[in-house]
Amino acid sequence: MPRLLLVRHGETELKSSERVWGRTDVKLDALGLKQAERLRDRLAEEKIDVIYSSNLKRALVTAETIASKHQLKVISCAELREFNYGKIEGLTHEEISQLFPEFYKSMMQRSPNLKFPGGESVYQLNNRVSQFLSKLEKHTPEQTILIVAHFGLLRILLCRLFGIGIKRRWQFHLDLASLSVLETNQQGAMLRLLNDVSHLASM
Repeated sequence: MPRLLLVRHGETELKSSERVWGRTDVKLDALGLKQAERLRDRLAEEKIDVIYSSNLKRALVTAETIASKHQLKVISCAELREFNYGKIEGLTHEEISQLFPEFYKSMMQRSPNLKFPGGESVYQLNNRVSQFLSKLEKHTPEQTILIVAHFGLLRILLCRLFGIGIKRRWQFHLDLASLSVLETNQQGAMLRLLNDVSHLASM
């Protein structure tokens, strides 16, 4: 498998830093666009062979902004979409705890069997990650792949790459517009950088 650059999309018009957004196709706001530009400049001299992105606008625009320095076409992947959060879509954590108290309790207990009310389960998202991993296996170790996606999906992807249970996903934190770097081989993945946001300094 190749070297991997993992990027979480930037801030959105509906404030992804404050609310739970999954399948809603929200756009980057002015700050999010600037964050994407900082990522573009950070990765301008990086060797990148292929760019995969979620097909939701907030990720796709982040990916396309980075790609503009590399003359690469972004490959859009539905498998890289965020969770389908169902009935809690667009809510804050406080609102979720008030409207769905039993579910919120289960969510805070980090249950691996979690299923969002009216939405997707952790295992369903894990199946989508499996589909994407089959694409990565086709790349050579000499290649560097950029993946732009979402908080929930990237945490499960990290679990899979490190060969740890997806119940451990909550142990990874990824800020908006963050960069993580992994070296991969047949034995697994080696973490080089996690949740780096140094390119966002002074914003």
